[in-house]
Amino acid sequence: MKTRHVELGERSYPIYIGDDLLGNADLLKPHIRGQQVMVVSNETVAPLYLEKTRYGLRDFDCASVILPDGEEYKNLDILNQIFDALLENRFNRQCTLVALGGGVVGDMTGFAAASYQRGVDFIQIPTTLLSQVDSSVGGKTGINHPLGKNMIGAFHQPRCVIADTGSLDTLDDRQLSAGIAEIIKYGLLGDAEFFDWLETNMDKLINRDNATLVYAIERSCQDKADVVAADEKESGKRALLNLGHTFGHAIEAGAGYGKWLHGEAVGTGMLMAADLSMRMGWIDKPTLHRTQDIIERAGLPIRAPSYMDFDHFMERMSVDKKVRDGKINFILLKAIGDAVVTNEFNEIHLRETIEAHRALTDT
Repeated sequence: MKTRHVELGERSYPIYIGDDLLGNADLLKPHIRGQQVMVVSNETVAPLYLEKTRYGLRDFDCASVILPDGEEYKNLDILNQIFDALLENRFNRQCTLVALGGGVVGDMTGFAAASYQRGVDFIQIPTTLLSQVDSSVGGKTGINHPLGKNMIGAFHQPRCVIADTGSLDTLDDRQLSAGIAEIIKYGLLGDAEFFDWLETNMDKLINRDNATLVYAIERSCQDKADVVAADEKESGKRALLNLGHTFGHAIEAGAGYGKWLHGEAVGTGMLMAADLSMRMGWIDKPTLHRTQDIIERAGLPIRAPSYMDFDHFMERMSVDKKVRDGKINFILLKAIGDAVVTNEFNEIHLRETIEAHRALTDT
């Protein structure tokens, strides 16, 4: 087992990474301060891992709530199912919520924990690659609104993160690729050495080589932990973690939540950010080609839906969280491993980027 830490003073917490960690009471117990525990999972993950997780919680008063699976259910109506379960079971302010699932479960459980009785503890047990390397770390929680992704939420740090790499055995190839998108992001935005390593080892990642996966998860978690420790609430450096997300969130919302996986949209979004960077003269064509190559090798799409033209993108991006004083902020590249936040862009270049990355037809 590998352990990394998010350093936030009194709210610091460990990230445990390894195989067969689910149901490990010795990992769970030190991070649970009360007697009541509510496990939140979904219809896909619960049949696989709920029983094992609850075994690790056998010394506590444990209940569970099972949500429908999918990004389209990340909304207020489904969030209320968590609150209903907490109230029906008379959970108090010393309770702990446990998020057992992917990014949707983690985001919703964290938001419920931030809101219930004005804030209770929670633990992240991410079961997808994307949630292990990104969404479970850093304390961003929330739900979607029809007009924008993650527009309702709170910063609320978990007590710990338990990333069991064994849970990736049941992950389908599409979900695996979606997780690799967020791994690529860390290399592009600030870790050129890691990007080089990914170019060399992408085939092993796609083929689920365990040692390669563990290293990629560990390196990604460390990169994110370092950024979060420096800027917990995204007032500066943490915004770089949104590389690809301005375009990506627009694609997710525009296509309809659940049609594109988050990592798929981020993959296309990162390529569009690189394309815009190239049109602005910040990176050269070989750098753009390296970016496209690694995204394609990861099995990710490189074109947005054909119906998403410039006006469609602008409508969606204008309600993104990264808008400041009416100006859209993009995270763009100066080089591989060197990203910047900017609202200075040429609209003609942006139009060209969007048109260059629209699919000719949609299947």
